[in-house]
Amino acid sequence: MWRLGFFFHEMAFGLLSVFLPLYIVAIGGSLVDVGIMASAALFFAIPAAFFWGYVCDKTRRYKRYILLSFLSAAALLYAFTLTSSVSLLIILYTAMSVLHVAHEAPKNVLIAELYTREDWEKSYAFYEGFTEAGWLIGLLLGFFSSTFGFDARSTLLLCGGLNLLGFFVSLILVKDPMLIFERRLVSIEKTVDFAYKGVIIASKLLDGLLPNEKVGRENLYAFCSGLVLFSLASSTLFTPLPIFFSGDLALPASIVFFIYVLNSGGGVIGYFLAVRRSGQLDEKVRIRRIILFRSALVFLLILFVQTVAYTAILTTIVLILMGFGYALYFVYALSLSMELIPAGKAGLFNVLISIGGACGSFLGPFLAQILGFNYLFLTTGVIFLLAYMTFRVFSWQFA
Repeated sequence: MWRLGFFFHEMAFGLLSVFLPLYIVAIGGSLVDVGIMASAALFFAIPAAFFWGYVCDKTRRYKRYILLSFLSAAALLYAFTLTSSVSLLIILYTAMSVLHVAHEAPKNVLIAELYTREDWEKSYAFYEGFTEAGWLIGLLLGFFSSTFGFDARSTLLLCGGLNLLGFFVSLILVKDPMLIFERRLVSIEKTVDFAYKGVIIASKLLDGLLPNEKVGRENLYAFCSGLVLFSLASSTLFTPLPIFFSGDLALPASIVFFIYVLNSGGGVIGYFLAVRRSGQLDEKVRIRRIILFRSALVFLLILFVQTVAYTAILTTIVLILMGFGYALYFVYALSLSMELIPAGKAGLFNVLISIGGACGSFLGPFLAQILGFNYLFLTTGVIFLLAYMTFRVFSWQFA
């Protein structure tokens, strides 16, 4: 039940994710303005994410930062209704991003400490699936609000109200864990397992036998680089995509929202599939397969954009599959990050995602406006391939 506040919070940001780029363009902004807003928000969120992760682990208090995130988002979204200046909206959105990430690391730690390592994947998948359903409902709200002609002020007040509701629900339901030790226990287990495998291999070699076991330390730097590259590719692609549908394909705002509803629906299916398939295959293998899958989908976009008929339908199908693949990737990557990243640095996962997201948020709109969407899709597909190769380095083992 403690997840319910996050559900309302995601509803608000699901609606905002598509509404805000369209709103910026509608009041006289450009694609570059959208990119500057998104990248500035993510760049400033990078030190903030590390800070919130450090301070919540240091104080061993998590609820207070979740409440701060939700309440500040409600207040700043109200401030959005008081101006139509693109520059001021960029500043307000950046401030909201800095405070918004205050709930990310505490949420990740809560799940890691409330459940055992064997249940992390399932627990993260359930949380993400549940909140993704909230995101999907937020997109549906955007679809209906644009269909029935809600003005910008009403839409922004709705987003703020949903965050305020999330604050009050979390105030009642979220509790800090009494004992905090699961991540440290997992770290000790990995060290012991590494030493044990080393002893077994050494014993077999001394006896003149050929060992079957493989032993190796995961390459943390490659893992971190892979997270950044995957986030870079995803952000480069998705930041200007609402403008692609509304501008290049000339679709009305209600249809753009509906396409993103379907994309989010694919994500919900992916998260709940991850719940059912947890523990059936090595997470490292699954991550690599999903990244290759996403890369292939991006290259298909280039082909589909060249077709005269059914471009909107074909690209929508690609987006549904991308949502499905991202859900699986995020669950596996998050589970691995809580295992690999030491306590006290819980915000590092969000920092790495923000670095890639910040760069991609500017790169995507810039490429789309200067070179066009075909070059954007090509660049994104190549970056996904680089992420795949980086994760191969991460999971390399030696005998």
